[in-house]
Amino acid sequence: MRELPTLPLPAPAPPAEGYSRREALVMGLFALAAAATATGCSAADKLAYEEFVQKHFKDLSPEELKDRLASMEKRYTEQFGKEVKVSATPPMPGVLFGYALDLSRCIGCRRCVYGCVEENNQSRDPQTHWITVLEMDKEEGVNLQNANAFYDHETVPAPGKFYMPVACQHCENPPCVKVCPVQATWKEPDGIVVIDYDWCIGCRNCIAACPYGARRFNWGKPSIPKDELNPNTEYLGNRPRQRGVVEKCSFCLQRVRKGLYPKCVEVCPVGARKFGNLLDPESEIRYIIENKRVYILKEELNTQPKFFYYYGL
Repeated sequence: MRELPTLPLPAPAPPAEGYSRREALVMGLFALAAAATATGCSAADKLAYEEFVQKHFKDLSPEELKDRLASMEKRYTEQFGKEVKVSATPPMPGVLFGYALDLSRCIGCRRCVYGCVEENNQSRDPQTHWITVLEMDKEEGVNLQNANAFYDHETVPAPGKFYMPVACQHCENPPCVKVCPVQATWKEPDGIVVIDYDWCIGCRNCIAACPYGARRFNWGKPSIPKDELNPNTEYLGNRPRQRGVVEKCSFCLQRVRKGLYPKCVEVCPVGARKFGNLLDPESEIRYIIENKRVYILKEELNTQPKFFYYYGL
């Protein structure tokens, strides 16, 4: 039987204050796209339209944010066949997060890498890792140019080697933020550099600007088995991402703003990772900075990382 063509959906009624130029432009594009097809706008088209004309995250009213989170929860729940929560937990006042890593304890087991993948819903196929563990020669010391990120020993640590995990340094002066042309990435008051995946346009300027190679671009459609999805997600953290956007470590924002350690700290079997509030003089992270010989990567660039390396033994 011949299918009858469906009329294109009419454009939504304008709000009382009228359309902005951006909204009007997008509305026109979607109307043209709908008119050019026999079936008109699909539900996916309408969702794409709603996401495209949305306000910037920082401009949302409490009600608008509530509606957006509810919409995401509905979409992810349908997509993964399990109840998914999406929160937007704000920074805690009086908190500036910092991280310290004891190079003398790290054994290069990569448990941090895979704990991060599970907690933060990173793609399994193609694989995406926010943490890279570099293997280096003890005799040579820290030499990033000769580091091996693809070592594959039966047991670790390998003789004569030491290990340096690297992820986003959550710089106080982040070059990745400066080059984003649409303000899709920014530094939060608690020091965490975040990304709005729905605002990112995939230009990859931030990847080019990051001197630590910490950002990842989703060239393919991220894939997470339904039974492996962590359903407790944050809007600016571990919610599922889409193809064509950039992602990176968020200090496990969904955990640390609720008083928990990042997952990589929790799963480290040798206690090489430390995390805490840099503004708290009684915190472990402050003790390390004040009593150990710490250093930061690429200090000469003045990015001012909040990720410190040290030798505890």
